[in-house]
Amino acid sequence: MLRALSLIDLSVREEVYHAARCLLITRKEDYPLFEDLFGWFWEGFFTNRGPTAQPAPLAPRHDPTQHQKISFVSLLNEKASLDDPEEDVTDRSFSFSVTEVMQQKRFSQMTPEELEQVKRVMQRFRWRVGMRRTRRLMDANQGQQFNLRRMQASALRTQGVPLELHWQKRKIKPRPIVLLADISGSMEKFSRLILQFFHGLTQDYQQTETFVFGTRLTRITEQLKLRNIDQALTESGREVIDWSGGTKIGACLAQFNKEWSRRVLRRGALVLIVSDGCDTGDLDELKDAMRFLQHRCARLIWLNPYLGNAAYRPEVRGMATALPFLDDFMSIRNLQSLQELAGHLERL
Repeated sequence: MLRALSLIDLSVREEVYHAARCLLITRKEDYPLFEDLFGWFWEGFFTNRGPTAQPAPLAPRHDPTQHQKISFVSLLNEKASLDDPEEDVTDRSFSFSVTEVMQQKRFSQMTPEELEQVKRVMQRFRWRVGMRRTRRLMDANQGQQFNLRRMQASALRTQGVPLELHWQKRKIKPRPIVLLADISGSMEKFSRLILQFFHGLTQDYQQTETFVFGTRLTRITEQLKLRNIDQALTESGREVIDWSGGTKIGACLAQFNKEWSRRVLRRGALVLIVSDGCDTGDLDELKDAMRFLQHRCARLIWLNPYLGNAAYRPEVRGMATALPFLDDFMSIRNLQSLQELAGHLERL
């Protein structure tokens, strides 16, 4: 960035802005934050606007004579004159605190209106999953291994003398994700939210396989690939016949291992199971299925909607049986836990 600033005119805002944006920003999600910070930087340090410049109003927290909260709209109203035209301004002075409350509030305590907001937030989530090194090799500008075939081919053009070095390295590819969600009666109030979460992940990440289970296992991958979320959930509901019924986690995982594991657990897949661990089936069958699943996947992650509550203990029979075979035991109780999960998947 310092080298770029030596090549441009520092008095031209557009040149400084585009140089900084090109060199300092690597993610599209950071553009709004960059806009705010650059605006503050430029206005704060380059304040020569000519004779018509006006001093900025003093913020209420810095004004010793101010003893009550004044919103941004109120400050604009005080600075306005009678001749100014009327403008519709939305007061967002307390929007951050509302967002903060939504981040921390548990899904089970939200109103239908809040759940609708969560649905829209989930649709804006952007998921990135950790990469894996494959066994295949690809050409590279530098590496730890010579590409002998290319070196021999290039040496033929110089009478057998290898004048160029060609390198190769292992290919990097994203890991597949397998999602398994409990839709039994004990998970009824979370089922729709979980499917919304699965839909957003499937839309962002094409290498995703999705299953739901209660007393039987059902694959809903194709339904969740539909772009419209309401249509996707409706089609998924038509496919599943054991909503809000009993729970046989061990039998359903054993069915998955037998019918689907060879097809979907290749290439270092990550497996995410969403369940509260309440099981009415055979615990020995659950233990065998979890042991098999742990050995076949790259990482086994269990998401529990009750984890994180002060009074919760993983002591129900199914959860206690599955716990020793997990690589990660995480919560899925609110929006903050989803953000933590997204960061964890990206770091793997």
